[in-house]
This record gives sequence, structure tokens and C-alpha cells, in this order.
Amino acid sequence: MVFLFEDRRGGATPLARFLPAGVAPNRADIVAFVMLTALVVLIGHGAAQMVQPLSKLVIEPVSLDPARLPEYALRTTLRMFLGLGASLIFTFVFATLAAKSKKAEMVIVPMLDILQSVPVLGFLTFTYAFFLSLFPGSQLGAECAAVFLIFTSQAWNMAFSFYQSLRTIPNDLGEVSQQFGLSPWRRFIRLELPFATPALVWNMMMSMSGAWFFVVVSEAFTVGKTTITLPGIGSYIAVAEDHQDLRAVGYAVAVMGVVILAYDQLFFRPIVAWADKFRFEQTASQEEPQSWLYNLIRRTKVMRMLASPLSWPAMLLTKIDWKPRAPKIEIQIGPRTSQAIDTVWLGVISVLVVVAVWFIGDFIMRTVTLDEVGKTFLFGFATLARVVVMIAIASVIWVPIGVWIGLNPKWAERLQPVAQFLAAFPANVLFPFAVMLIAGLRLDPNIWLSPLMVLGAQWYILFNVIAGASALPNDLKEAVSLFHVRSWQWWRRFALPGIFPYYVTGAITASGGAWNASMVAEYVTWGGKHFEATGLGSYMAQQSADGDYHRVALAVVVMSLFVVLFNRLLWRPLYRFGERRLRID
Repeated sequence: MVFLFEDRRGGATPLARFLPAGVAPNRADIVAFVMLTALVVLIGHGAAQMVQPLSKLVIEPVSLDPARLPEYALRTTLRMFLGLGASLIFTFVFATLAAKSKKAEMVIVPMLDILQSVPVLGFLTFTYAFFLSLFPGSQLGAECAAVFLIFTSQAWNMAFSFYQSLRTIPNDLGEVSQQFGLSPWRRFIRLELPFATPALVWNMMMSMSGAWFFVVVSEAFTVGKTTITLPGIGSYIAVAEDHQDLRAVGYAVAVMGVVILAYDQLFFRPIVAWADKFRFEQTASQEEPQSWLYNLIRRTKVMRMLASPLSWPAMLLTKIDWKPRAPKIEIQIGPRTSQAIDTVWLGVISVLVVVAVWFIGDFIMRTVTLDEVGKTFLFGFATLARVVVMIAIASVIWVPIGVWIGLNPKWAERLQPVAQFLAAFPANVLFPFAVMLIAGLRLDPNIWLSPLMVLGAQWYILFNVIAGASALPNDLKEAVSLFHVRSWQWWRRFALPGIFPYYVTGAITASGGAWNASMVAEYVTWGGKHFEATGLGSYMAQQSADGDYHRVALAVVVMSLFVVLFNRLLWRPLYRFGERRLRID
């Protein structure tokens, strides 16, 4: 057998004679080729399983045999990456529109506030029949429903991060892009997207980890009399919980940890190392994040040569200039005309909102009384109190830790997979222990079920703070060190102002995630024991289990109203303050 390596003595293998000079394969090419082949085989196998007949789910139900866990892990991972891809497309379109157009912002930002507050099952209740009807008799319809649910747990965080980055681009960079006459497209490709990439990558990691929190609901769901259980780690955990098999739950968590470590090393760590070159710096970076896979790819020769034709679409996009060649005709619009246009736009939005409220209200009030509406609002205040307390506690704990990790790249590299695993740890796994603890010590569920609500939400704060601390320019760090700024002064003058816009983004998504998690955190069942906390989440869980769409819609509307008002009264003013006073210019 003739190996494809370069001859270290200066000679070349026979295959090298047919290749351009200097591109004979090396060991990095062999390793990369094997890994790429394995990836293609795994994706092909998983995709083939997704299009099997729907009846196969009944014939071959989810088994608790640990030997099936690798296949289940593959199915779950494919769904999560499909959801991540859809979330990226959603982010680039809607977050960019919201950041660039005030009129679009008036619609998109409230829409994101509402959508992030709607629990996963709130989407499923009204959409599962649509996805199943797209591919009748095939698992693909159920797979689309699961991917959509995962998408709803990933997209909002990424969209808020990208929106925040575009709104806080330094003014001098914007002025340079204007001086060079960049078209809106080239400005996006060459300035805005690179500037937002480092923070977006960290929020992609958070979105992937946050999706694990809802993977049980996404893969094993019941709406009314319809029950669908797709093969995956989430459904494996659901079946293990039904059988009260703690050993099987442990197997699932162990495999989940291996999966998180794998995609951290093979996907996110290389992207973090690559995205470091987009950091906004005026001095050279002292420490760069490292990735063995990124370094391996950079050492390849033949693989990079073969992959170069695949990069031409991206290169073509960077060269496209959509700026019109015809002379630009400027239309002068006076203040009164501009105000009239804004008034008309507000009127259109108001009419659409009134029509939507009318139809939703008519649907709800067919079976719901006003007394129950008032009771639902009281449930909302109970859940609101839990959200506020839990977010405050999480902020006190994770802001200092996130700043420390973000300012220490070596520790960030070591702790990144640990943080992803902790963020991905499904709260459902802790339900048995929560039930046993509450029952054994006779604790109040209204208090002690609350920590389950923030288990998934708190990581939005941590990951955004890490992103903010990592983005702090080195020249500012050097100036702070040179002037010996220490203790509280260091936090007040440097750290907190630097991370503030990122923290607000994390807090917004964390509060939305806590509201979302209330549906599974306030209504806990293990075996024959059941505990519930008084709140909007437990009310929605009960009505969803009963298939009462009218009361589910009522709960979703009330929850959305609470989230929007809370964001408008607290987080949005803080957001604007960060944009005006604490941006890096």
C-alpha cells in the first residue's frame, strides 16, 4: 500500500506527481478526511431514520437499553443543529431589520418579547397538527415539529444578542464605512456581521445548551389524546422517569455529557478560535483561544485545496455590491411629513393589534369566565415574583464568575465545556430528587420548586457576561492596570459598564426563559407523587394536559402580557441606557 504522506527527506510519493507542487497530503489531511467521512456517514444514517414510517414509532418504541443511547444521541444532536441553523437564519433576517429600521423595531422587538415568553408546549398545542399533516404517515412530520420546538428555545436569545451587537457598533467604525462608501450589504458583511460574531458564537453555545432543557418536551409530547415519542435522549429520559428508573436517567446524562463535549471540541471550540480575529481591538491580543481541530485544519493541504471550490459562494457574497449605480435621488422629507408617516405606521400596527386581540379574545371567552381570567392574572403575579427573585439571585452569583472567566481566556477554554454541560443539564433529571426532598422534609412547593425554574435560565446571564468580558478591548484592560484601579472602583468604572449591554441581553432572555420553564418547574410529577406550585406555569401545564386550547390560549396571553410589560418597564430602559452611555467608542 502506498501512503500519501510527504517524504521528509525532500522526495515525494508517487501520488504527489499528479498534484500541484507543495500540496502532497500530510498526516493532518488523513485525520481530517477520516473525521469528515465519519461525519457524513453519521448524518446520512440519522437522516435516513428521520424519514421512516410513523407506524415504526409504535412497533419499535423507545427502549431503555443503554446500547440504543448512541443512536438516540445522534437523532437528538441532528435535531438540535437543524434548529440552530434555522435560528441563525431567523437571527440574521429579523434582528438586522430591528436594528436598522425603527418602524421594523416597533414590531419585531415586542414580537420577540412575546415569543420568548411562550412556553414550548404553548407552540406545540397549536402547531403539531400542521407539521403532522405536511408529511402524513412519515416520521418527518413529527421530526419537523420537534425541530420547531427546539428552534423556539434557541432563536430568541441569538436574535437579541445580534440586535444588541448591531446597536452598539462603535461610531468611528460606522463613520469609516460611510467614508468608504460601503453599500448596506457590504457594510453588513464587512463590518456588522464580523463585529457581532464573537458575542453571537457564545449565544449559539447558550442556545444549544438551553435546548437540552426542553429536549424532553420536544421529543416526547402529549397534546390532548395524541402522544408522540421520537427516538432521542429526551424521550429516553421521559421513559426512564415514567418507569422511575434512576439508573437509566444516569446513563442518559452520561451520554449527554459525552455529546456536549464532542460538539464543543468539534464545532464550538474551533469557531471560538476562528471568531477571535473579529474582536474589536486597538492593540494586539495577548492570549488567543486555542482549538486542536482548528489548528489541524489549518495544517491540512489537500483537504483545504479540495474544499476551496466550496467557499466560492461565500466569497461571491462578500464581493456583491448592491448599491445602485444610477445617481442617487434624495427626497427631502420635512419633520411634519416624517411625523405623519410614523403616525400612519403606528395606526396600521394598532389596527392589526386590535384585530388580533379581538379574535384571540373571542376564542378564549367562548368557554372562559371573567372570574377565571382574574384568577389567571393572580397566577401570573405569583410566577412573576418567582422570576424576579430567581433572576436577582442568579445575577449576584454569575456576574462575577462570568467576568472572571471572560477575562481569563485559558480558564474560559477549560471551563467552556463544563459550563455548556451545566447549562444543558435538564431540570427534569432533578425532579425525582426535588419530589423526594419536598415530600421527606414536608417543604412548601411554592418556595422549593422555584429553583427548578431558574436552572436553565441562569446560564443566559453567565454566557452573555462571558461574551461581554471577552469583548473588552485590551487597551482598556492595559489602561486600568496601568492606573492601578482596584476593588469596587474596578467594578464600577470598568467591569460593570463594559459588560452592561451584554448583561441586559442575558437578563432579558433569562427572564423569558424562566417564564418558559415555569410550565415544567411548577408542575412536577414522579411516580405516584405530584407537587405543584401556585402559578401560571402549573395552570398552563394542567390545561395543556387536558387539551383545553381555550384556557391554554388564555395562559399564553397573560404570560406574554406580563413579559412584555416587565421588559418595557425595566429591561428596555436599561437597554437604551447601555446603548447611549456605555458603548465602546
